[in-house]
Order: sequence, then structure tokens, then C-alpha cells
Amino acid sequence: MPLDRILNAQSVAVVGASKVETKRGFQTIRTLIEEKYAGKIYPVNPKEKSILGLKCYGSVAEIDGPVDLALVATPAATVPAVLEECGKKGVAGAVILAGGFGETGKNGRELEARVLDTARKHGVRLIGPNTSGMINLKDNLNLVGLRHAPKGDIALLSQSGNMALTLITEASVKSMKGFSYYVGVGNEADIKFHEYLEFFRQDPQTRAILMYVEGLREGRAFLNQAHKTTLEKPIILLKSGRSATGKKSAGSHTGALAGISEVARGAFNRAGIIVIENSDELFPVAETLSSLPPIRSNSIAILADGGGHATIAADILTDLGLEIPELSETTQSKLRHVLPPAASVVNPVDVAGGTDSDPTLFAECARIILNDQQVGGLLIVGLFGGYGIRFAESLRFMEEDAAHRMGKLVRKRHKPIVLHSLYTSAKPHSLELLRYYGIPVYDSLDIACKCTGMLAHYGSFLKSYHSKAHFDMNWKAKAKPAANRIIETARAEGRRFLLEPEAKKLLELHGAPVSQDQVAQNADDAVRIAESIDGAVVLKVVSPQILHKSDAGGVRIGLHGQEHVRRAFDEILINARRFDPEADIRGVLVSPMAPSGVEVIIGTKYDDQFGPVIMYGLGGIMVEILKDVSFRVLPLSPPSARKMIEETKSFPILDGVRSTPPSDKKAIQKLLLLCSEVVESYPEIAEMDLNPVIVHNTGLSVVDARIILKE
Repeated sequence: MPLDRILNAQSVAVVGASKVETKRGFQTIRTLIEEKYAGKIYPVNPKEKSILGLKCYGSVAEIDGPVDLALVATPAATVPAVLEECGKKGVAGAVILAGGFGETGKNGRELEARVLDTARKHGVRLIGPNTSGMINLKDNLNLVGLRHAPKGDIALLSQSGNMALTLITEASVKSMKGFSYYVGVGNEADIKFHEYLEFFRQDPQTRAILMYVEGLREGRAFLNQAHKTTLEKPIILLKSGRSATGKKSAGSHTGALAGISEVARGAFNRAGIIVIENSDELFPVAETLSSLPPIRSNSIAILADGGGHATIAADILTDLGLEIPELSETTQSKLRHVLPPAASVVNPVDVAGGTDSDPTLFAECARIILNDQQVGGLLIVGLFGGYGIRFAESLRFMEEDAAHRMGKLVRKRHKPIVLHSLYTSAKPHSLELLRYYGIPVYDSLDIACKCTGMLAHYGSFLKSYHSKAHFDMNWKAKAKPAANRIIETARAEGRRFLLEPEAKKLLELHGAPVSQDQVAQNADDAVRIAESIDGAVVLKVVSPQILHKSDAGGVRIGLHGQEHVRRAFDEILINARRFDPEADIRGVLVSPMAPSGVEVIIGTKYDDQFGPVIMYGLGGIMVEILKDVSFRVLPLSPPSARKMIEETKSFPILDGVRSTPPSDKKAIQKLLLLCSEVVESYPEIAEMDLNPVIVHNTGLSVVDARIILKE
């Protein structure tokens, strides 16, 4: 694997080694020795002869053996010279701790570019800069200096050292799970997120990948690699930067822009990534998905020893999109046989005190429930783990027996059990046994439900996985010569945006149902064109200098008769010249008034991380006030286009409201796919705005179109 010699390094040079205990150059060496790293350790410091009993070298060049990896714990300004030495020595990779690079501004970016040039000249791969380091826990290669990090099967990628520390501490305190690797990605100057994903996908000791992301340098490559990885291993990701303040913080910290959260969320979901919004859910979800089989039926049973917890759990799971199916009559009959008459056996199942004297009934009930073909997984909520504390010490042994049985049941049935307990803080042995078997235990009912929901979410993705899905753009494949000429004309005139007639013509060349417009040069032309149109007309100014026509008073709608058309033509010209006296007015566009229907908007833009993206939403106040829109990274597939429409809150309006007929949803889907084709055909397009698009009972009309070219 390309990163094998770096992440599985057999020899390490610590450049900036120190005898000062608070320095990373000391902490790293101490941790490597204490944790019995089997590889070679080479401290580098020209002022010292030895550190912690190890010979100290004056430079990397003086080291008398091969070096796989260098930890660079020196100031930012020294890094280019250090990398020059590393390159001549044949070092495969370097972990650069220092900040002061691309995240700090112009001077930092220039220094980062020098560092990268030096590294590439010698074939040295870089982790960071601005990183907390990396740990390979299976080989005890700890370049962070964090002692006693728990070992396990979760790979951790983070752009925040503090976030990584939080997750590692949480694992140590609350779980029996741990990590296979930790990499502080930092500024992503060289090795990118997608390269780490490829490595962890192939690593046999990694079962899940946990990520904290602030910005992605190569978002599209990341999505492609993530889509391959999620088929084999779950990726659990928290992305910061949703707010304006968060974006600013993330940008200054990592040197990468945060991007639009809606775009990122949609892209991640399409790639099969489990997106987490709350930081306290991040490790629990990773723990659950790395321990248990996914839920492939999207249906959950709830087993409780009280109605309150059961009802709340059912509400939360339903909100997460899961089904709480009624259990089969056979299952209900078997449950009635072991539970008291007061028990509810429908789903949720409430034992109604039946376990107060015999907690082993939880295991029996779990067996019966998981045998039900309709049930994909089980959530147990309430007192389990605390019966020996609350009722009688003797019950503790029954709980432990139940834990053993439930653990074996999960392994046999390949259906997951997630448990919520009020007694996790007491640390009863029964709960530790459950964790031993890979059954996660949580003191928060919300988190237990969230973890259960993500098992179902991941299972649904695997069930519908399409191996041919991709995020690659086939640029110019369907470009039309006439459309290219339109773009060339605009460029020749020094324009960054197409005139409305040009934009509509380009769209029409790809099959879009645009309104049939003509440009009038004078009032007589306008009248003549209007008289050739059946019904009311719309007049709009055409000028390279007036992009927002309504703001300039350059639009008149619902016009009938010669007098109204002439007056509107003259008013538009007067308003346009008042708005911009220097404006080049090319005429006035005369268009038929579109039939009534539902107004929607479709737009495309370039996202800083993912490239071309598309937006869909209902027009008018729906988009301006409610912001009820959906996003996708291009290119679109027919299923993606359909889902874009369906996931908006206002989707039911398209089915018709009261006396209004239903709108043509297939026509919208077709137009979304056409817009994807247009953007893919012309890399010159920076933004495209179809607003409004009027959707009818049959078909639709593109009433206005705006295309902005790249600089």
C-alpha cells in the first residue's frame, strides 16, 4: 500500500528531540520506549549526546541506519531544511507538527508551498503540517506522546488534536473499544483524506473509520474513495463549519474552506458516509457500527421494563426514519408464555415487572423477538444491569447469565442488540460482559436510539449500494458546437454572463422546454412579436450590464394589446437607462406569459470542496424565506434527481393541493438531469440559475435562465 511504509514505519527519527519533559521531542521518545515500540528510534538534536538512553544524532544525515518516518518537532521556518535532509536520506514520510503554514495567511501559504516543493522533489510524503501527530496502536508507533490510548479496530482521522483527545479519552473511560490508528490530518498539504481512506479500507485490523473534518482539499476524490470504502467498512463523520463563525474558525485552523453544510451532508450521504451532527454522538456511533452487524430491514423492536422509556424510544426511532413493526402473532404468543399477563407484547414490548425477580427473561425475550422475520434489530431500554443493585444482590448473577446469552445470540443471529441502562455509572459486571460481546451500552436513551438508527441507516445504504455510482465529471462529452459559439461570443465581448436569450438557446440545444422568445429593437417590433403570440406577454430588458432585470425596473408581465406593449417597452428603456446610463441595451425580450403552475427553482454552482453542485426547491417564498431546498454533487443519476425532489418539505404540494391538479414531477426530474448534462458539457459555466421554472400538470416551462461563466 502507498502509505504502508509511513503508517507502519519500522524506524523513526525524532527531529527536535529534547530532554525537556514538556516538549513533544521528549514525550514522543518516552512514549515509544514505554509502550515498547519494536522499531528503531533515532533522536536528532545537535546539542545532545543522548536522550533517555538513546544515542542522539546531529542531523538526519548522520543516522547510521534506514529511516522510514521522521517526526519533525522543530519551528516552521526550519522545516524546508529538515525535509531536504530527509529526502537525501531516503525517508519515506514526515509528520510536521508545527503550525504557521497555510492556515495563517499569505506568508504561511508561501512557506507551505516551499515545504511541499521540497518534499515532492525528494519523494517524501507529509502528514500535516499543523498536526498533533499519528499513532499506529497495533505496532505501538505513538508519535503523539499520548499515553495509554486504547487499542481496537477503529481508525481515527481528525483535523483537531483536541477533538482526537476527546474521542480517545471517551473510549478509555466509557468503552471496551479502541483504535487501530490515529492520524492528525492537519492542513492536508500533501497526503489527503482519500489516501488515508484507501489505506484503512485495505487494513485488516480496521473495522470502522471515524472522522472529524473541517475542510477537504480534494472533496471529489474523497467522495469517490469513500463510496468504495463504505461498501466494506462504515465511515462515521462529523463535519464542523456549518455556521458562519464555524466556517471562519475552521478555515483559520486548517487552511481549507468549510463549504455549504447542505452540500457536504448530501454528498456524504450519497457516498454512504454516516454523518453525525452532535459531537457527543460521534464515538458511540463508531463504537456501535464497528461492533455490530447492520440492520438491513429498517425495522426495530424495543424491549423495556417500563412504558416511559419504551414510548420515548419509539418516538426517537420513528423520527430517525425507522419502523416499529407489530410483532407476528407467533412471536406475541411466545412472549405471552414467558411474561406476566400485564405485559405488552405488541412492540414496544414492556415486561411489566416480569423481570424483577428473574432478569434472565431479557435474554429469553430477546431470543424470541430476534427470531421474528420482521425484526432487524433490538433496542433494550431501562433497568438492565441494575437489578442486582435495586432489588437483590442474587439477581446480579442472573443478569450476568442473561448478558452471556444475549451476546451469543447476536453472534448467532447476526442481528444487533443495543442497550440503554440507567446503571452504567455503577459499572456492574453484566454490562461489561455485554461490551465484551460487542453489545454497546449507553446511559443516554437518545444516544442509544441514535446508534440504533445509524445501524439501520448503514444497512439501508448497503442494501441499495450501486457499484457504478461515481462523482467523476465527463467534461465536454455532450457539448454542442452552437452552444460553444454562444460562450465564445460572450468571452470575445469580455462578458462573464450570457444574455437571457443566449442562456435559453444553450439550454434549448440540450432539449430544455424554454419559452419561445424574440428580441425587439423598438416598440413596433415589440407590438409585432406580441401580436404573433397567443395570450398575454412579458417584456424584459436585454443588457450585458443589467443582470438583475427586476431590480432595474426592466420587467413587465401580463401585457395585452398594442398600447400596453408600447408603454411597457418605453418604460423599460427609461428605467434601464436611469439604472445604468452607460448600459449597452441590446433590446427588449418579448416572451409568452407562461401558464399557471407550481413555481420551482433549479440552480448550479461550484462548491469550494466538491466542485459542481446542483440545487432544487420550490420557488417564491419557499426558497427565499423557508429555504426549502436540496443539494447534490454533480453528476446526477435518475434516482438522485428523484430523491432531490422528494426530500424537500414542500414535496406534497406537487401532488396537488385542494383543487389544484398535480404537477409533473417526471418533467422536473428530466430537467434536473438536463442541467447536470449542461454543466458537464461546458466546464466554463460557474453558475446557472433557472428561476422561475413553472411546472404544469403536464410538462414545464423555463421562464428565465441565467448562466455565469468562470473568470
